[in-house]
Amino acid sequence: MSQKRETRPAASDSSGPDDRSGPDTAPEAGHRRRLDLRADCENCFGLCCVALPFARSSDFAANKPAGQPCRNLQDDFRCGVHATLRDKGYQGCTVFDCFGAGQQVSQVTFGGEDWRTSKRVGRGMFDVFPVMRQLHELLWYLTEALELERARPAHQEVRRALDGIEELTRADAATLAAADVPALRAEVSETLLKVSELVRAAVPGRKKNHRGADLMGARLKGANLRGANLRGAYLIAADLTGADLREADLIGADLRDARVAGADLTGSLFLTQAQVNAARGDGSTRIPATLSRPAHW
Repeated sequence: MSQKRETRPAASDSSGPDDRSGPDTAPEAGHRRRLDLRADCENCFGLCCVALPFARSSDFAANKPAGQPCRNLQDDFRCGVHATLRDKGYQGCTVFDCFGAGQQVSQVTFGGEDWRTSKRVGRGMFDVFPVMRQLHELLWYLTEALELERARPAHQEVRRALDGIEELTRADAATLAAADVPALRAEVSETLLKVSELVRAAVPGRKKNHRGADLMGARLKGANLRGANLRGAYLIAADLTGADLREADLIGADLRDARVAGADLTGSLFLTQAQVNAARGDGSTRIPATLSRPAHW
């Protein structure tokens, strides 16, 4: 996984006025924060290829326990089969996104020491990396929330949460390893739900509520899901071809193998690169300008 992701920068897919900015947060500040929340594999020691376990499946060609380097990881921390990951059976690597946690742990938490330096450093890095990834994921959502003009009534609460988590990401390894991430996620989830309700309330018409719904393989071709609540929905292999998903809340939605050709995801709430990478889109799929179009589409 340690290599530039299988994505390419997307041209802005948005149309109409952009309502994702406001005086609460300068656009350039949000842009800088988002850059820090993107994987920079050149400044990471291949942590996703070592710290995380994976099991032999349709996503991975072999078993690997946590803390053991992937057999494809080279001495320079690059992936030896990056260009052919899908052909080699490592599709799971092409959809993973660390939200910039890899370089944060490598260069900030451990000051540029790599896990090959000593077992102590390695153990610390491997314990902290999954924690940092979750913290950075929360920062991605909160950064987006601050950019949503319609969520202005919740911006003060969002900013408090964002500042607190940012401070935690700069803490030492012991503090990070001891962080109560489930409690943090639950607290942030409530804040983001307020944001979602404020934004979706402005969408005209009745909005569908599919929160946590089992929609695996569902036939939703051309469906009007604008402003829908799809938080945590199982959309695995669902047919969303040509569907309207603008302003739909997609936080935690499972989009693995979902067909999104021709779908409109611009303005969708809390969509991540990992979700986009896992879906099956094409050149006609419209995605937020903050995300990159996967090269395998």
